[in-house]
Amino acid sequence: MPRTGAVFLDRDGTINVDTGYVSSPDDVRLLPGAGEAVARLNRAGWRVIVVSNQSGLARGMFDERTLEEIHDRLRELLAAEGARLDAIYVCPHLAEGAAVARYEIDCDCRKPADGLLRRAAEQWGVDLAASWMVGDSDRDVEAGRRAGCRTIRLGERSSESSVLTAIDLPRAADIILGDSP
Repeated sequence: MPRTGAVFLDRDGTINVDTGYVSSPDDVRLLPGAGEAVARLNRAGWRVIVVSNQSGLARGMFDERTLEEIHDRLRELLAAEGARLDAIYVCPHLAEGAAVARYEIDCDCRKPADGLLRRAAEQWGVDLAASWMVGDSDRDVEAGRRAGCRTIRLGERSSESSVLTAIDLPRAADIILGDSP
């Protein structure tokens, strides 16, 4: 029976190396163990959905076609490790200072807002209370909290002692799958 929850993942710094602004498919490199972690979540029946702020679009650093090529490369690298993403949702907006005028919007989808998670949940029939949000920033954790998900902050420590942390995505997958305290 399929799960009703999902594992929402930030992209840069969670699945792939954060180079500042990944602006070319050639910049996409998986973090160690990320592919296998996603594959383990897939095998366990979790939907895996990326939710990512991509203000590089608003800043004019890359266009929509290039972003699709970046995501195609990410999917290709994951597939080579037996992993797949069910969907990718991005927020291209900036509230002010956008180089591309159509993206200068004060939106509800730029994390720490929870709009991307809520949109994905509606489109995929996901129960947010049965879901996880995993990311490498406090913005990711806050977006997950606002949506009603359990959260994991990647890295050494969070600024909040009550935040569940894991050193990397493989350790976060251990927690989600119950393989680690």
